[in-house]
Amino acid sequence: MLIPMQPEQAKFLLDEVYLANFKNENQVTRKVIQAIPLDKSDYRPDEISKTALELAWHIAVSEMRFFDSAVAGVFDMTPRPRPESIRNSADLLSWYEENFSSHIETVAGLTGEQLSKVVDFRGIMQLPAVMLVGLALRHSIHHRGQLSTYLRPMGAKVPAIYGESYDSAEARKTAAAQKA
Repeated sequence: MLIPMQPEQAKFLLDEVYLANFKNENQVTRKVIQAIPLDKSDYRPDEISKTALELAWHIAVSEMRFFDSAVAGVFDMTPRPRPESIRNSADLLSWYEENFSSHIETVAGLTGEQLSKVVDFRGIMQLPAVMLVGLALRHSIHHRGQLSTYLRPMGAKVPAIYGESYDSAEARKTAAAQKA
């Protein structure tokens, strides 16, 4: 039996755990999306895999879906196709930056009562709305990891994610050598 989350617990979880983590992870997600070469949006490691742009879109739009669902108190599975105006990683990054800021501010303004409301997640589980924000965080990290593995095979540099990557270390060494 699910023990109801109290409004003050839900608000604490959002304010002290999820929001700060999401803002940090957003910076990393932005770097990974930005690393997709503009002319390689259609790269996919296998024919059954999403393209780089499709996977990046999935990450970005899913975050908005989870945020919107936490706000509405209902998980909405209505399809959210990528707009025709998003043709490459730069277009997507612009859309993501615009939408993330407004959505995260709306979520930050939710009350403890709204955040503790139980939401049905796809008929799989029922959980407090605040937990949708936590699911969104884990979902994005998971798919961002997938997307980061696309970068080197498509000829891109892998940015620092949780510490230096080979590429970011090489860039740092080159910059230091140029200053010397």
